[in-house]
Amino acid sequence: MGVHPGEGRLIAQPQAAPLSQSLQQLQQKIGIHFRDPGLLLEAVTHSSFANENPAVSPRDNERLEYLGDAVLQLIAAEYLYKHHPGATEGELTQTRSAMVNTNTLAQLAELLGLGGYLYLGKGIANGGGRSLKSLLANAFEAVLGAVFLDAGYDAAYHYYLDRYRALPVPVRDENFKGRLQQVAQERFGATPVYDSEGARVGNRREYTSVVFAGAEPLGTGHGPSKQEAEQDAARVALEALLGPVSKPTKPQRQRRPRKPRQTAAPEPVTAEAEVVPLPETRSRQFGEPID
Repeated sequence: MGVHPGEGRLIAQPQAAPLSQSLQQLQQKIGIHFRDPGLLLEAVTHSSFANENPAVSPRDNERLEYLGDAVLQLIAAEYLYKHHPGATEGELTQTRSAMVNTNTLAQLAELLGLGGYLYLGKGIANGGGRSLKSLLANAFEAVLGAVFLDAGYDAAYHYYLDRYRALPVPVRDENFKGRLQQVAQERFGATPVYDSEGARVGNRREYTSVVFAGAEPLGTGHGPSKQEAEQDAARVALEALLGPVSKPTKPQRQRRPRKPRQTAAPEPVTAEAEVVPLPETRSRQFGEPID
């Protein structure tokens, strides 16, 4: 169990109400019967709902998200260490970043149908918050934190990895953190460190992250989640070290030359045919697949 002796009072919600029917369905999907049902309720409660309905759920899921993020990093690190014995530190870090990024966690949340169980404020719910990637990723981490506290590390390990292995195609995106990891180790002999903080802006949360290699900051990034802010900071750092980091562009379509208008009694003109160069195309580069 994820609670040390004498610490139950620090996390349990006193006199927690029984789970609603929808949350009973969610815990069946998760495969864990929560001994403290208040943890699951807290995990699916967004701050906007907690502010509007403190009597229903006085706690939002941000603390559990913080815990779940730390547990998730450990799970991914342990899994990669055991299953990729020949990988270098940089390769392990790059693969771990892809395993825990916002896109991956959002897809895992979608497979669980987590968006339909979230307690959201009216504004966010009406604005499509149930399908917002950053919100889904944060909720998935919060549920992971709740599973860890209620059922222990092994349950959290399988809650994440059983679903990750079931993904039809692992989600891939521009892994700026992984690329910066390699550059920083080559140039500075140091591993990048991220200092991230969140602040509330209206009904949403905005994160700022500063990446360091040693004492000097390399870049600052922003995003709706800590992961996205760190990716943005890594992108800024790469641009400062290597120049602009551009995404692949789609090849331009060649337009057909317009036919010249016919005029009365045109004079015969002999001219060489104009050679229209084809635009250069570039194939999109993808990262190495995750085993």
